[in-house]
Amino acid sequence: MKEQFDAAQISKVIDQALVYQCACPAQVCRAIFELRELYEYQMNCVNDSANDALVHRTIAAATERSHEVMEECLKQILDIEGWDQTTFTMPQALRKKPTRAL
Repeated sequence: MKEQFDAAQISKVIDQALVYQCACPAQVCRAIFELRELYEYQMNCVNDSANDALVHRTIAAATERSHEVMEECLKQILDIEGWDQTTFTMPQALRKKPTRAL
């Protein structure tokens, strides 16, 4: 499956989103990771002759299309919010101070 962002880049967005309490980019990143896991699972099942390979190829193809859409969504979010896409650093304007538990 073609990947526009590697795991380290996506993880960095998630980490910063959690630190600065900006959940939306992190949700998209988690969805991308879940789609990658689903795709890998389906590709492993395709080779299992006991299962219907066509079912797994169909799910894998849909997952691949969904992954492409979500990666493009992430790209657009990073563009809109002004993330540095070389370092995957959240822009200062989006950073909020973490709240303290009482």
